[in-house]
Amino acid sequence: MVCLTGAGCSAESGIPTFRDAQAGYWSRFKPEDLASVDGFLHHPARVWQWYVDRLRMVQRCSPHEGHHRLVELSRRVPRFDLITQNVDDLHERAGHAAVLHLHGELARFRCLSCRMAHELRCGELDRDSPPLCQKCQGLIRPDVVWFGEFLDPVTWNQACQASTTCDVMLVVGTSGMVIPAADLPVLARQSRAKVIEVNPDETAISPVAQVVLRAPASEGLRQLLAVGDSAGLTASLD
Repeated sequence: MVCLTGAGCSAESGIPTFRDAQAGYWSRFKPEDLASVDGFLHHPARVWQWYVDRLRMVQRCSPHEGHHRLVELSRRVPRFDLITQNVDDLHERAGHAAVLHLHGELARFRCLSCRMAHELRCGELDRDSPPLCQKCQGLIRPDVVWFGEFLDPVTWNQACQASTTCDVMLVVGTSGMVIPAADLPVLARQSRAKVIEVNPDETAISPVAQVVLRAPASEGLRQLLAVGDSAGLTASLD
């Protein structure tokens, strides 16, 4: 089984989507002002503070029932690959050891210039402006995918491989509007996998799915686990 999660999966923990988080002071800026190389180069302090605010918000949140249900589900199947569009670490905190983060990770940092990974030192998260790289003195940025940037090719290839070889793909809380992540359920369906969608709303993924559970992540995954063990689940979809 492969599971693809999106912003709707994190929403139950109180983490707003990127655009929903643009409230108050941040509503004055376009998304490109806060999530692009150009925006960072023109206003590094502003972008740094935006991501520090987001990271601290994530740190205050906890995994919800749906995150824990996915861990339980992963133990019922011979192989379970988890792919997420989310940049938080809630899946890891719920108990998943290996997660493919398509759009990067909010708690990781790297140099804008030389790309070397950067471990934050004491007090650097409290700075008003980004710290500098110890190797080349370049600006340190969050290790997330910004507008105009490509996904990490290794991570993307692993996601495609998992999607084209799985028996079942579970899609939880994603609108299917973000490319290329939205292509993964299509790849799975083309490879004869069963596609299950868990989402309270109709999405671009819905026409691809054979099974649709119109519910938030926690409720939908609770229903799915009630089906039974992995053999029963597979049989019920045939």
